[in-house]
Amino acid sequence: MIGFAFLLVRRFLRLGNVTLLQQAIQECIATTQSLAPLEGPLDQAVRLVLACLTSGHKLLVCGNGGSASDATHLATEFLCRYREDRRPYPAITLTANGEFMTAVCNDYHADEIFARQVWGLGQKGDLLIAFTTSGKSRNIVRALEESKKRGLESIAFLGRDGGFTKGLATLDVIAPGNSTARIQEAHKLLFHVLCEMVELKLPK
Repeated sequence: MIGFAFLLVRRFLRLGNVTLLQQAIQECIATTQSLAPLEGPLDQAVRLVLACLTSGHKLLVCGNGGSASDATHLATEFLCRYREDRRPYPAITLTANGEFMTAVCNDYHADEIFARQVWGLGQKGDLLIAFTTSGKSRNIVRALEESKKRGLESIAFLGRDGGFTKGLATLDVIAPGNSTARIQEAHKLLFHVLCEMVELKLPK
């Protein structure tokens, strides 16, 4: 019985002669190769992050769902380290304070969970980094609007065609593709390269 169930699962996991794993790998390769034209925007992102951190300011980072994890991941790479032993640099994830976010949802609206933190924590010279694979997250839009109002520069890591978030940030870094999972994987590659490029130039 177990052997029969295993065969059914194995058959389900095959699409023609290609397994789901093989299909995911092929999609990942295609998405990764499509990132080559982003070298220019990534260089600009490096300059923005360096200008922020070397002038004594901080990063504010946000995203929803899997992108919230990416936001926390990126902030950790700067506050701790990426590769080299160096001093920590200030980076705050705006996704970690559950008490604050539920209060905002209750007292205001979920669209405001990041914008109010940008208002309360952000100062001119700081840099907002926002992640949204769809480009259609209202709370990311509000965060970018608030950052502009407060005089903060911003970087938006977007997916697909950028959605209605495209053009709101100082700089857009758009990973093309239609799969949320592949876009999130592309964002991880992009921000890891960003971390490595920045760390090479940061004072130790």
